[in-house]
Amino acid sequence: MAALRIVLTLALMLAAPLALAADPLSIPAITLGTNADGAQEYSVSLQILLIMTALSFIPAAVILMTSFTRIIIVFSILRQALGLQQTPSNQILTGMALFLTMFIMAPVFDRVNKDALQPYLAETLTAQQAVEKAQVPIKDFMLAQTRTSDLELFMRLSKRTDIASPDQAPLTILVPAFVTSELKTAFQIGFMIFIPFLIIDLVVASVLMAMGMMMLSPLIISLPFKIMLFVLVDGWALIIGTLASSFGGVSP
Repeated sequence: MAALRIVLTLALMLAAPLALAADPLSIPAITLGTNADGAQEYSVSLQILLIMTALSFIPAAVILMTSFTRIIIVFSILRQALGLQQTPSNQILTGMALFLTMFIMAPVFDRVNKDALQPYLAETLTAQQAVEKAQVPIKDFMLAQTRTSDLELFMRLSKRTDIASPDQAPLTILVPAFVTSELKTAFQIGFMIFIPFLIIDLVVASVLMAMGMMMLSPLIISLPFKIMLFVLVDGWALIIGTLASSFGGVSP
């Protein structure tokens, strides 16, 4: 049945252009119009096609242009530091990272909605102008989290000499610089998280070695102590609070 649905879908996709071509009253799929101010704008059908194509890049944008990268890496390092392989599961960590990302990025999304989306829906901005307006708050967020050295690295690699300030850096340069900075920051936070649990492992291993219990795995003994320590210090609140406060550049 699945194969049949795929075949029917392909048939409809192939038949639709022929049907439009046969109908002289049909609206052309691709048109380019000129507004009163001289700006050019594509037809609504082509804009919808471009929007549907852009939707396929949303997962990559969420991962690489928001706070998601730092959060999910820290959560993964925390799970390894505790010695828990599958608890919490990947689905839980991803869900926590996603909703925490929505919380942190809410001021940025509000600016995008206010400055770009709503004017575009009200037809006071063209699609191109809306995209340019939407880039401003996102670029401001990424610039606030990107190290100058990382940005200079990719500007040097791109051999661009026409960029006078970081605000003028295009997304092709800003995004990899932002991701590089996020990876470095996430590993720095993960290192600080790993230290206390590593000390517990060393103490337990030393005690077992002194008692001659070398055949007993230290991880079995240290795991309850690490979980107890993490619960006593309210670890989840500390980790989430630290991650949320680490994005100090976010402002409404």
